[in-house]
Amino acid sequence: MSTEARSERAPVRLSPRTIVLYAIGSLGTGGYATLPGLVLTYFLTDNLGVAALAAGLIVTAAKIWDVLIDPLIGAASDRQLARTGSRRGFMVTGALALPFFFALTFAVPPSWGPVAGAISVLLAFLATATAFSLFQVPYVALPAELTGSYDERTRLLGWRVVVLTAAILLFGAGGPALRNAGDDPVQGYLLMGIASGIAIGIGMLIASRTADVAAKRTAVSPVNTAPVTTADAAATAASTWRHQYMSGFRALGRSQPFRALLGTFVLQALATGTMLAGAQYVATWVLRSEDAVTFVFVALVGPALLATPGWTVIARRVGKERAFAMATVLFTAAAASLVFAVWASGAWIYVSVAVAGVAYAGLQSLPMAMLPDVISHDERTSGAGQAGTFTGIWTAGETVGFALGATAVSLTLAATGYISTVAGATVEQPDAAVTGIVLSFSALPAVLMAGSLLTLRHYRLRRADIDTLEPFHA
Repeated sequence: MSTEARSERAPVRLSPRTIVLYAIGSLGTGGYATLPGLVLTYFLTDNLGVAALAAGLIVTAAKIWDVLIDPLIGAASDRQLARTGSRRGFMVTGALALPFFFALTFAVPPSWGPVAGAISVLLAFLATATAFSLFQVPYVALPAELTGSYDERTRLLGWRVVVLTAAILLFGAGGPALRNAGDDPVQGYLLMGIASGIAIGIGMLIASRTADVAAKRTAVSPVNTAPVTTADAAATAASTWRHQYMSGFRALGRSQPFRALLGTFVLQALATGTMLAGAQYVATWVLRSEDAVTFVFVALVGPALLATPGWTVIARRVGKERAFAMATVLFTAAAASLVFAVWASGAWIYVSVAVAGVAYAGLQSLPMAMLPDVISHDERTSGAGQAGTFTGIWTAGETVGFALGATAVSLTLAATGYISTVAGATVEQPDAAVTGIVLSFSALPAVLMAGSLLTLRHYRLRRADIDTLEPFHA
């Protein structure tokens, strides 16, 4: 890349239109991250009659698939950028495919039986995860290409998190409301899957236009290549896969800031994934109302919507990494306080969740604003055009965290004697299972969040390291 082309990522103030287009993508990412994490395990255990351990393994298997394909998609996105000048192709493909497969995930009826139902959900969710990764990996790479400004990235990602938190409220509260709108839970889940899938796809499709804005700023010229024969493709396929995975490992090996930030983010994704997977169980068996999950999400997202601009201001004053640490400490304290629900549940739980919501806004916006800084820092020594490699590994790490969060909840349920059931049946859970639900929603996330502070201590990039970066000369 030439000096002139690279300088397109010099500090510039992003237009409101660019920020809006990019932020709308979080309607998709927020919906996909929230609704399956909130209701999929519950859908399997309490609607299809799948055992808790098996339900956790299904969700985990789909996430492992994500981990395998995300680095490949990241490297392929980098190649698409070099070849066409834009990352938009993958994003559009994912946006168009996801609604169909998302609806299929929740279209399985209990009459099929636990085994057939579990297999069907697994296959549909695997396809959904693939479609989402096609969008998400290039989407996360765009901020590093839209601007080189330390503060503008915070501004861009701050507004993205405003939409993200609104999406969490929309899907976290609206999804279960659609599910419970009628008397038939089977039709309710199908309605939820169709409506939510369409909304997610629309958000992703709109945000894909931001890729063209990034392409104009980076001014990457398409590469003219000779036609590739079938024999050529077959001969190079294996080496290409190895190269793509090795590119990710090399990025981890050479970038200490990336290792520190990724380690922190994975631990926090595990913590929040655990709370997300346990929220519906807390509503049903601790707050004694399946509909209470709506109020849990209102308590979480309402404060987060208000707090996001505040975290942006704090980051400007003290630096992203310090603001990130402050948000982590606050979330840890809020999660730890929920342990008392073992002995006395009640409306006070919503207060602790609201405090966690204030912190959650920072936990979402700040690391996502730090990732482009890491990519820019790496470009100084390793060259441009590898943002997709970084975001492929990043998305895989996030996926691991959320997957293991759902797994941790399912293992806890299995270990404490949780009783699975089919739609319409009534059971009473043992006290040990209810205690396990509370601890997976409180103590476990608190410990994981506290651990993430140790990895965050090793993140050493500061504002001066980013705003003084020299352009890379190719």
